[in-house]
Parts: sequence; structure tokens; C-alpha cells
Amino acid sequence: MKLRLGLFIAAIAAVLVLIAWTAHNSWQRTSDLREKLTAGQLQSFQIADHFQHAVLQLNNTLLRYGVSRLASDWDQFAASSKDLDNWIDDQASTLTSDREKQILDQINAAYDLYMKEARKIGELVRANSGPTRLDDFAQFEAESRNLLNLGFQLATSHREALDSFVQSSQKSLLYLRSLLLISLLLLLAAGGGLAFVVYRELIAPLQIKLVESQALVERQEKLAALGMLAAGVAHEIRNPLTAIKAWLFIQQKNLKPGSPEQEDSQVISEEVNRLDKLVKDVLLFGRPSEPNLATVDIVESLNSVQQLMAPQLAKANLQLAVENSFHANVRIDPQQIKQVLINLVQNAADAMEGRSGQVTLRARPATKPLLKDNADAVVLEVSDKGRGIPPDVEKRLFDPFFTTKESGTGLGLSVAARIVEKHGGLLQYQTQVNHGTTFGIVLPRA
Repeated sequence: MKLRLGLFIAAIAAVLVLIAWTAHNSWQRTSDLREKLTAGQLQSFQIADHFQHAVLQLNNTLLRYGVSRLASDWDQFAASSKDLDNWIDDQASTLTSDREKQILDQINAAYDLYMKEARKIGELVRANSGPTRLDDFAQFEAESRNLLNLGFQLATSHREALDSFVQSSQKSLLYLRSLLLISLLLLLAAGGGLAFVVYRELIAPLQIKLVESQALVERQEKLAALGMLAAGVAHEIRNPLTAIKAWLFIQQKNLKPGSPEQEDSQVISEEVNRLDKLVKDVLLFGRPSEPNLATVDIVESLNSVQQLMAPQLAKANLQLAVENSFHANVRIDPQQIKQVLINLVQNAADAMEGRSGQVTLRARPATKPLLKDNADAVVLEVSDKGRGIPPDVEKRLFDPFFTTKESGTGLGLSVAARIVEKHGGLLQYQTQVNHGTTFGIVLPRA
């Protein structure tokens, strides 16, 4: 149980760590995506705007120089073109995709052609004193348009690189989200499994034990009340019954042997004796006497019962045998345990239903939960091959005054169980219909 709980707790902890890691990575990936998109969009617009603005400004400066022929305009054009050339070179470190780098190389090549045409115009202006014609700027304008177009292509390729990054990030986020959902399902499964194991291994057994304990308490209370009532009734019956036995004994002395009166008195005597036995059983059930314990070899008790009961069983064509048994000392009241064994042997003989066969006595070692702890014990068994105990009878087997015999009192097993309990043991049985029954008296070893 501890191992299962440990494994479940470890599994839950691992899933929690996985969820935390997934959440952290999702948050970090989202933050990176947000920063990348913001910076990329700004950079994309800045590249296009700055490059377009710079090229157009260079164009205006060059056109103004062509009209004004002022050296300051050419110096401004030269300085601005150099700054733009340096800016283009600086963009190489900020680009990530191969497409962007290719376009930047094309921009460098186109910018060289652009500057070549610009220098031609400068030389033409310085060489001619007349006005500059628009046709002289045609090739320069063509190179300028090509350069601006490449600038827009660079911005477009940059946005495409961002789109690719967004798609890969979305895939990563989708994977992380799936992983998070799976982790949550695993956590729920582990939690459900833990709850199921705790319920099955701890709560359910406790509920069963509680129900059994309540049933046992109720049964003990009923038995105690029934015992007190039965003992009181039996005590009141015993006094007049003793007087009846005494007067019957006196009357039998005056009756002639073999007369009808003597036979009637004999029937009355047998019924009085049966009633007296019933009263004794009820008193024993209601107020069982404390055992007078002595240390004996349990096999001696089995042999004593075998010698006493064998002749009686032989009349019913049954054998009573003691198997090779386990010798062990126990502290018992020999007379009370003998009474229990005789009752079980008589029940076994009755279960044989007049068929020939054997009732077996044996003793064997065992380890049983006696007095709330497992202890070394001896089991005294009485086995038969009779009809067994039907399931409907099993439910009420130890109930007082329940019997399936016409002349039975229904107190034999109840009294036997209480005697065994007084010895710190328990009375158990195994049965199979039409195959026989084995009763076992479990007693702690001395």
C-alpha cells in the first residue's frame, strides 16, 4: 500500500513538474513571439521608410545640384550617399534569412550602379556650362527606381521571415498546448487512481470492518439480552422440574416392571430428562461458567473423546478415528473442551444420515489472528463426509435456538462457540454440500 501511494504521489509530482515546465515554456515562447513581432514590424517599416526616404532625398539633392550647379549641393549628396552606403552595410548583421541577405547583396550592387550614374551626372554638370537636360537623368532615374524596388523587396522578405517565425511559433504553442492538456489528463487520471486506491485499500475495508463490528455488537447485545431472559426462565423452570423428577422416582418404585404404568412412567422420565438437559443448556448459554484452565496435551483430549464416543457411533455403523495428530500443550478446561468436541462429533454423526463412514479427529498447527494478533495456535478438527451445510442454514448456524433437528435445542453450536471464546480461541468451519463438513476449534498454544 505504501509503495502504491508513493508511486502515485511521484507520478502526480512528475505531472505537476511537466505542467509547470509547459506553462513556463508557453509563456516564454509567447513573450518572445510578441517581442519579435513588435520589433520586426517596426524594423520592417523603418527599413522601407528609411531607405525610401534616403534614396528620394539623394535624388532631390542631385537634381538640385543639376539646376543650381552649387558645389555645396554636390558635397551634401556625397556625404548623404556615403551615410546610406554605411547604413546598408550595417543591415547585414540584422538580417536572418537567406532571402534577405540575397536582396541586400542586390541592393549593394544596384547602389554601386546608382552611384556610378550619379557621378556621371556630376561630371556632366561640371563639364558643361549650359543647363542640364532631363534626358541626362534618365539612366539615373532607372537605377533609382530599381534601388527603391529592391528596398521594398527587402522589407517584404523581412515580413515573410517574420511570418515563417510566427508559423513555427504557432506550431510550438500548439504542441505545448497539447502537451499541457495531456499533462492535465494524466494528472486527473493519477488523482483518480490515487483516490480509487485509497478508497479500495483504506476506506472500503474500514467501512466493511465498521459494518461487521456494528453487526457483531448488535448480535452480542441480542445474545446478552436473550441469555439473561433464557437464564431467568430456565432457573424458574428448574425448581418445579426437580420436584417432578423426585416424585416420579418415588412413584416408579411402586410400579411393577413391565406394566403399562411403568412403561408410561419411563416415557415421562425420558421427556423430563430431555427437558432437564434443555434447561442446563439454556443456563450454560445464559451464564457460561469460567473455564478452570490446566495445561494438557491436546491429543489426550482427542483420545478421551474417541474412547467415549466410539462405541455410540459404532451402533450407527460409523467409525470415530484419531489421525496422526500434532502434539502440543494448550491451557484449557478439559471438561469444557471435551463437551465441545462431543457436540461436534454428535453433529458429524447426525450429518452422515445413517450411512456407514468415518468421523475423523485430528490436531494440526496453525497461525491465526487470536486476541488481535497473529499467534501460534492448534486447530482441533472434526471432519465428516456427510451432507454438508446448505447455504440457507449457514446464515443462521450459530443463532441460538435455531436447529434443523426434530429433537434439537438449537443451543449446541452457540454454547460451543461461547466456550471456545472463553478460552481465547474461535470456532470455524468449512463445508461443501454433499461432500462433508470440517469444524475446527482454534486454541492458542501454551
